Amino acid sequence: MSDRPHILIVEDEPDLADVIRDYLTQANMDADILSDGTSAVETILRTRPDLVVLDVMLPGKDGLTICREVRAQSDVPIIMETARVEEIDRLLGLELGADDYLCKPFSPRELVARIKAILRRAAPSAAPTKGLVLDSEKWRATLNATSLDLTRREFQLLEALHNRPGRVFSRGQLLDLVFPDDSDVFDRTIDSHIKNIRTKVKAVAPEANLIRSVYGVGYAFGD
Repeated sequence: MSDRPHILIVEDEPDLADVIRDYLTQANMDADILSDGTSAVETILRTRPDLVVLDVMLPGKDGLTICREVRAQSDVPIIMETARVEEIDRLLGLELGADDYLCKPFSPRELVARIKAILRRAAPSAAPTKGLVLDSEKWRATLNATSLDLTRREFQLLEALHNRPGRVFSRGQLLDLVFPDDSDVFDRTIDSHIKNIRTKVKAVAPEANLIRSVYGVGYAFGD
């Protein structure tokens, strides 16, 4: 059995799909191509690739629908690619559970770099959880055996991010997770809580960087 990462490319443009596969092969990865969206969900769940490169516009079934259906049953990392530049399409892809997106035309080298970054974060040895312990019953977080003294909301926010390392959450998603019944709370409340968490983490471990900012989108757990 190969130790090379297995990438599934769901793309109906043959030339682009071939270029992506060639670059992945050069990067020591195995890649298969699926050019139609109809059987994509079944193929992803059956073959269990390490990551899926998923086009938004596909014949048979569009990428956003595929992403939604796959995410209901699997945590496989998904990078969406789209020729649409509207912000709503970009954010919708992430709302449905995609881990990242690229707008066409894009550099195959950039795609490979992003795939490598996501695979590193997904690898158990790469998850930045060493020394961090979350106790949901006591609402207590410790880092290197030292309490972070988080408030309940700060704990809930850190826990939501920690449960899906590498997954990018928008502020709206985090509001729904942490403040589901409070309509008076705004997006910037999340920024404030993230700042407080980071301050408390730095006080315990100055080198730690548990929460990553993703410009224009939101936050993720891990470098």
